[in-house]
Amino acid sequence: QVQLVESGGGVVQPGGSLRLSCAASGFTVSSYGMGWYRQAPGKQRELVAFSNTAGGITNYADFVKGRFTISRDNAKNTVYLQMNSLKSDDTAVYYCSAPRRGLRGQGTQVTVSS
Repeated sequence: QVQLVESGGGVVQPGGSLRLSCAASGFTVSSYGMGWYRQAPGKQRELVAFSNTAGGITNYADFVKGRFTISRDNAKNTVYLQMNSLKSDDTAVYYCSAPRRGLRGQGTQVTVSS
């Protein structure tokens, strides 16, 4: 089955960290650009970070630069999003995506609250 499954979300205090995982099955992530998106209540979905096919080129939204890092483990066929210095504005459902495959995971909730 071709799918993406996210995990690692949860509730964290401002300033805390979380690492999201996106496990792919049915295709090889090393052959595709992979991205993380998020959608907060009442807001449009927005790109958070993107990693090109080889993982050597990454792009980040301005609002996460210096705080979030996208990476991939090709041996595990998994993409990660390390999130540090979290803010309340980072509260959202985070989705993993393989745009060229037309795939998006079910999302994982991240809540930043004291």
